[in-house]
Amino acid sequence: MSGDTTAQDTTTAEGTAQAADELFHVVRNHEEQYSIWRTDKPVPDGWETVGEPMAKDACLERIGELWTDMRPASLRRAMEGAAADTR
Repeated sequence: MSGDTTAQDTTTAEGTAQAADELFHVVRNHEEQYSIWRTDKPVPDGWETVGEPMAKDACLERIGELWTDMRPASLRRAMEGAAADTR
């Protein structure tokens, strides 16, 4: 041991260790809902990556920029159609 006390890992809210250099993808599904996915895991069917791998905090920040309407895309389209019908 070198005596270095610099933290190399962080602990998540779930209490699991997370490497400080771990990278994630921002992923999006067909309903335009966003999440993050570890780069060392295959992206699940129905999801696609958006942008380049980043640190977890950067991914969450990017999702905050992209996902400004929490409603699924199908609901937004249905509501827009209903609004157009009442005009």
